[in-house]
Amino acid sequence: MTNHNASSLTLSAKHLSRAYNRSFAVHDVTLQLEKGEILGLLGPNGAGKSTTMRMLTGNLAPSSGSIEICGIDLLDNPKSAKAHLGYLPEIPPLYMDMTVDEFLGFVAQLHRIDKKRIVHAIEDSKKQCGLTDRGKQLIGTLSKGLQQRIGIAQAIIHEPDIIILDEPTVGLDPNQIREMRQLIRALGRSSSIILSTHILSEVESSCDRVLIMNEGRIVLDQALVELRQKSMDLETIFTELTQIEAKLH
Repeated sequence: MTNHNASSLTLSAKHLSRAYNRSFAVHDVTLQLEKGEILGLLGPNGAGKSTTMRMLTGNLAPSSGSIEICGIDLLDNPKSAKAHLGYLPEIPPLYMDMTVDEFLGFVAQLHRIDKKRIVHAIEDSKKQCGLTDRGKQLIGTLSKGLQQRIGIAQAIIHEPDIIILDEPTVGLDPNQIREMRQLIRALGRSSSIILSTHILSEVESSCDRVLIMNEGRIVLDQALVELRQKSMDLETIFTELTQIEAKLH
């Protein structure tokens, strides 16, 4: 487990568990995130990734454990804590019959951005996501790749300290995937990011640290540079830790 300086932490989750009918989807998960860190969250289907993400974003209450967002208790003070969070779920929460500008303006109001700043916030989030010339277009007429960018724009419009991205490259073509990875790295310069994915190369190309879950527990939490120094291959580690080979035989 990686040691962190408390003053640099943006997220601290301790001993998170979530039970359904006496069986644990997530069991005793502890993770921390530093300013400017990009964390890759990996795991096979049913590992507990989605349940963990839903707890970290305040969309699902843990059965036990604690979550602090920028030092604010998410369970005790959800509104204040969530103000520091940006979230892109696997299916982006878009209104297809709105233009890009209309939708981002709507999201800005939901985040209670000052009316004087809304236009600037819209333009800034569009610029970061490569959408500057798309403001007047209907979301439903745009490609999947551009819709994913709009999903990220809505997640960052209020300049959150933490951005949580769930499978952001699903359904994208290779060029769109490359562009999305570049965008994620750029966002990581100013925010902490959790990237949940099934794609190992995505973690290797975009992330500073990898966290692997299996059967509701964390089985690896390590900096990617440390794995490279040990000449350890992420695919081999993932296979061993999630026992794919054993299940196939």
